[in-house]
Amino acid sequence: MRYDANLSLLFTELPLLERADAARVAGFTAVEYWWPFDTANPGDREVDAFVRSVADAGVSLVSLNFFAGDMPAGDRGVVSWPGRERELADSVEIAVGIAERLGCRTFNALYGNRVEGQDPAAQDEHALSTLDTAASAAARIGARLVLEPLSGADRYPLKTAADAFAVMDKVGRDDILLLFDLYHLGTNGDDLDAVIEHHVDRIGHVQFADVPGRHEPGTGNLDIEGYLAKLTDAGYTGYAGLEYHPSGRTEDSFGWLGGKR
Repeated sequence: MRYDANLSLLFTELPLLERADAARVAGFTAVEYWWPFDTANPGDREVDAFVRSVADAGVSLVSLNFFAGDMPAGDRGVVSWPGRERELADSVEIAVGIAERLGCRTFNALYGNRVEGQDPAAQDEHALSTLDTAASAAARIGARLVLEPLSGADRYPLKTAADAFAVMDKVGRDDILLLFDLYHLGTNGDDLDAVIEHHVDRIGHVQFADVPGRHEPGTGNLDIEGYLAKLTDAGYTGYAGLEYHPSGRTEDSFGWLGGKR
């Protein structure tokens, strides 16, 4: 298994632009981020500074989220949110530009919460259109999207792998895959073994944290290393992102990895 460090949750004791180098010092060769800007359409100087921080660290960017709204306030994406098409489109163009410069080929398109006053069926129809448009933009550089079920967000409609597959099937593209997050799916009680056994070819990226608590492996009850081994045995060859809140200092949360970085 190849590991990458999610630098939106790891090394948060450092400014964002210093985290890629910290990951390199800790032994990682690959990193991922949520949307790393405060707005959907940051200026060129801000984008250039982000790209430079990753390039100068000498690590690979393997996954990047599109703009997801105000995450601290509870937003979980704008893909299914009518009226926010411009923000999504702006972030897609910026993300594709970043990926062209850094080699990233996986984008996480968070689906979005149910919006009060909006018809859920209309939101779902809207999402099919925006996902198709975003996937077409990513395809220009040979990239794909991943769709992520989430836990802890009652208004977010994708809870299980089956929920994500249903959306993927309706869009009808082979470049939209599942983000198989062991933490979220495990928290929601999904059958992780069944997803690995029957749908490994539809998994585009993997992330993990222990359950409960969302800390590093060994702090909860989820057999993370066992599931990662099953993924490898089933033929998954991509990255697995360390997407957890360290229970202490970030550097102290890597003991379970040994020399596997």
